[in-house]
Amino acid sequence: MEKFTNLKSIPSYLSLQNIDTDMIIPKQFLKTIKRTGLGKSLFYEMRYDENGKINSGFVLNKEPYNKSKILLAGKNFGCGSSREHAPWALSDFGIKCVISSSFADIFYNNCFKNGILPIKINDQVVVELADYSKRKEEIEISLEKQEIKYGNKITKFEVDAFKKKCLMEGLDDIALSMEKIGRIDEYEKKLQSSKPWILNDDKKN
Repeated sequence: MEKFTNLKSIPSYLSLQNIDTDMIIPKQFLKTIKRTGLGKSLFYEMRYDENGKINSGFVLNKEPYNKSKILLAGKNFGCGSSREHAPWALSDFGIKCVISSSFADIFYNNCFKNGILPIKINDQVVVELADYSKRKEEIEISLEKQEIKYGNKITKFEVDAFKKKCLMEGLDDIALSMEKIGRIDEYEKKLQSSKPWILNDDKKN
């Protein structure tokens, strides 16, 4: 997983509230188990019309927002089903940070596992950042300092220390397991000595 440190981008602004994971990535695109290739279908029903043609009025289809790395969203973002394809699609599109006043818990946690920083801030700050989006001005995010810098203002945000460490070091669940590979090997050696029938049964299966 790519390490997250600082991020600077013109934010895109999607003011809708209660955007669920089916809106983020509709169910017909859930057949894949790959994390790549879903970006083109992100917000599919809003980005394309019924004939599959690009909706030029949708924010992520416009310059420069189609290259935004930061998404501002209405409250309760990522509600609905627990599909992990939602952060996959955001990441594949190029979104590295989502800012909202509130998130659905499962989506929020899934973001960290997929290299995306979800930031919870109050509604007033979202409104202030939306003005920067409209003016096509960059904002800057420092995960290390836990702050958003826009113009002459700096807003602090909270983030769990362990989740912060994982993002900054690029550690997903697999990488976290691999950090413990020495202890896993040691345990298996002890198991081979004390209960050899367990590992032997595993090999037969």
